Amino acid sequence: MAEVNAGQQLSEAAQSELMDLCDDQFAQLEKLLNEIILSEPESLGNPQDQSINRVMATEAELKQWLSTEPQLLATNSEILLQAGEDEIRKLCSQLEMVASCYEARRDKLLETKELELKWLEEKKQVLFAASDHFERLRDEKEKFSELSVLQDTKEKIQKMKSYQERLMESLGDLLEKHLPLPQNESSSSKKKKTIGEEINEDLISLNEILEVLMNKVLNTPHDPYVTIDHTFWPPYIEMLLRYGIAVRHQENNFKIRLETFF
Repeated sequence: MAEVNAGQQLSEAAQSELMDLCDDQFAQLEKLLNEIILSEPESLGNPQDQSINRVMATEAELKQWLSTEPQLLATNSEILLQAGEDEIRKLCSQLEMVASCYEARRDKLLETKELELKWLEEKKQVLFAASDHFERLRDEKEKFSELSVLQDTKEKIQKMKSYQERLMESLGDLLEKHLPLPQNESSSSKKKKTIGEEINEDLISLNEILEVLMNKVLNTPHDPYVTIDHTFWPPYIEMLLRYGIAVRHQENNFKIRLETFF
């Protein structure tokens, strides 16, 4: 019952009836309280028996309340209407509080959801950027590896060519200094020699002979022999054969090749 608002909304008759009902209920409560006090067992009894008696009494009272139909404390429609309105207002107020709590919780969850979605999108962007960077680094590594190997090979080839050129120049200078081509003598000495003894001007140097033999071995390893013609000075050929630098063909004495040194 809502006694607080009763004086403002109930009529005087309804208020008087409500106060009489409250007095009756209060008198009944006092009577029940006195009966409970008088029915208290003596403390000198067995505590176990007292507990059993209380349990039995509570069960009997429970059965009685379950079998009793609820009755209205008042029959005045004005009092019942006012009490119902008060209860409905309390219930609405409680429901509004619950709805407000759920709305606040919903707003908090929506805010958390937005933050989580933003965080997820940022992580996706970071993952995409990291994957793209990884792919780019891998491609650059593969490209750099291929280019580095190619560049290294080119540098080695260039070094070998430079070394070969320096070696051939040194060999040419050495052979030209110590094993030069025969030279024609002065005009006064030519008169004393016959025409058949004149030096052939088409002769090639020993360095050129060695280059021809080496190029033949490199270009056609299956057929490394070179045919001897009038440009090969015989003393050069004999020297190469005698010192094991070149060998003759087994069937043709006019062919020679460079000796295999490996």
